[in-house]
Amino acid sequence: MTTTAITHISALVTNDPSLGDESPLGLIQDAAVVIEGDRVVWTGASSKAPATDNAVDAGGRAVVPGFVDSHSHLVFAGDRTQEFNARMSGRPYSAGGIRTTVAATRAATDEQLSANVARYLAEALRQGTTTFETKSGYGLTVEDEARALRIAARHTDEVTFLGAHIVSPDYADDPAGYVDLVTGPMLDACAPYARWIDVFCERGAFDGDQARAILTAGRARGLHPRVHANQLGHGPGVQLAVELDAASADHCTHLTDADVDALAQSDTVATLLPGAEFSTRAAWPDARRLLDAGATVALSTDCNPGSSFTSSVPFCVALAVRDMGMTPDEALWSATAGGAAALRRDDVGRLAPGARADLVILDAPSHVHLAYRPGVPLVREVWRAGARVA
Repeated sequence: MTTTAITHISALVTNDPSLGDESPLGLIQDAAVVIEGDRVVWTGASSKAPATDNAVDAGGRAVVPGFVDSHSHLVFAGDRTQEFNARMSGRPYSAGGIRTTVAATRAATDEQLSANVARYLAEALRQGTTTFETKSGYGLTVEDEARALRIAARHTDEVTFLGAHIVSPDYADDPAGYVDLVTGPMLDACAPYARWIDVFCERGAFDGDQARAILTAGRARGLHPRVHANQLGHGPGVQLAVELDAASADHCTHLTDADVDALAQSDTVATLLPGAEFSTRAAWPDARRLLDAGATVALSTDCNPGSSFTSSVPFCVALAVRDMGMTPDEALWSATAGGAAALRRDDVGRLAPGARADLVILDAPSHVHLAYRPGVPLVREVWRAGARVA
């Protein structure tokens, strides 16, 4: 296989403390990384880089692992510009929220939905995202949920069945009947296309008992749980996620001390989604509280047309540093290794021998510039599986 060395890296983030400065980022100064095929095979000082077939000079720029976006909702049609404009203008708005997107998504063709997914993925890739998860949840019928997952599976292996996003408008007067649909015929149709099962455990969506029934049914079909938890208020979502060994409890905006302790003592990652708070002017999650307790934290975009219409992980990194109490080091780790942990992956989110060669060359001397220069397009090159892709 062809080998390539990227040399003269001002600061290489490996996310392996044993390779660098013994910090969680495993930072190596004046570094090089060697790729063979689709894998990293060597990291170290640039002056000690072994001979390779090809060489790329980073020119004193920083290199970080490709971002791992472990929470997005990309299979949808339409947008909710009017809703956002009203919210930001302080005006009431009652056009239907998620239900508006459900109607548009049901009306779209497969080709339109697939083209939308490809468009937003290309947008994310240009900003350094090399691994992403995406969900269904805007179909809410057996046929439309299965269709969404088939489309998602063309673009990623990290596919999540979210039939339990809200109670379908078709079952507005029979939420118990909708839970039966989700755990029965809908799960049967959707399980072959998904790795994960998710539920919006929240007031106005699904309560703790309903969420447990949905996640337990999914787990029996081989899908691993994730949970939309504690976004709008205190509730059972985080505790349920820990109880069921969910890979991730996502949002985690309103937490009791017991919730924080449960996350810290479990393998469930707290995935924070600052784009949602930015777009809704809601309270920010307290990342500092989670980190100080010892919980594993991930940062992701929650890209969706209603509450967080951004595909930019660098933007979320800047928000986390500015408004959620994270240091630049912690925010970068959470957007890379943390996202990988939320997907229970050890082949991405790091740049150590054996890892997939997913990396970002920044037009900056340090990863700190991601927060230091918010909104600036600092991503110069993106490499995925050993090949330059952006």
